[in-house]
Amino acid sequence: MANIGFIGLGIMGKPMAGHLLRSEHTVFLHTRSGVPDDLIAIGGIACVTPREVTRQADIIITMLPDTPDVEAVLFGEHGIVSGLQADSGQFGARRVVIDMSTISPLATRVFASKINDIGHDYADAPVSGGDIGAQNAALTIMVGAEEAIFERIKPVLELMGKQVTHIGEIGAGQVCKIANQIIVSLTIEAVGEALLFVSKAGADPQKVRQALMGGFAGSRVLEVHGERMIERRFHPGFKIELQQKDLDIVLTSASALGIALPNTATVHELYNACIAHGGAKWDNSAIVTMLEKLANHEITKKTE
Repeated sequence: MANIGFIGLGIMGKPMAGHLLRSEHTVFLHTRSGVPDDLIAIGGIACVTPREVTRQADIIITMLPDTPDVEAVLFGEHGIVSGLQADSGQFGARRVVIDMSTISPLATRVFASKINDIGHDYADAPVSGGDIGAQNAALTIMVGAEEAIFERIKPVLELMGKQVTHIGEIGAGQVCKIANQIIVSLTIEAVGEALLFVSKAGADPQKVRQALMGGFAGSRVLEVHGERMIERRFHPGFKIELQQKDLDIVLTSASALGIALPNTATVHELYNACIAHGGAKWDNSAIVTMLEKLANHEITKKTE
């Protein structure tokens, strides 16, 4: 049994923390908007600051929106580092910070180095699977860490995900997540184009989707996001503003490596257009609405 800290209880973080609370671990919680009552009801211990969480936990997990948020929680006033420096954990001095956010791989390596310099360990473990995966403890978790650290934290990660993979050293998890976001973003856009074509051509988008699910075009994106597009159900899910942030990281990283990702850049611009039309909080499947504007046609569901 471990004392675990969990910081960041948004759409993804809240159900992830819930799975930890339903295990044998003691879980200390913090989020800017206040710890939800339903997590406290199942045993969560609310903390006022990240520092307070850290002083009571041996494994500290962050699940935050962006790189600056992680940096602030780690190094800001009353942050994780101030808690690490204050005293030792219950089971020994060397504790582990696990960042499960999607942030810059370069920043991740800097953050890890600073945590290592004060005598503690760090792992990056971004996730894929969206809100549904988080709710069902079915996330894919991509880990960058030393082998010994991975083995230590793997049982905790397995409470939140069905596939936990050690990708490599620090930062490798974030590199893997970048690859994931390239594939997912382009696939969402491709599903939108396909369903738009189907609707404009007069076929039933739902029946076409069902048929394609059984073929080589079948995918989780077609299953979940395709249905959202047809049903016009754009409540997140995964917010467009976060998808755009991830693609910012993708394109910045690609530029640093000196490579071109032309189709990713196009999808990024379509998400920018969504935000310009007030869609920052829409589900990322709502990219289809910008394709519809370009086509002057909205996907229509056939009625029996």
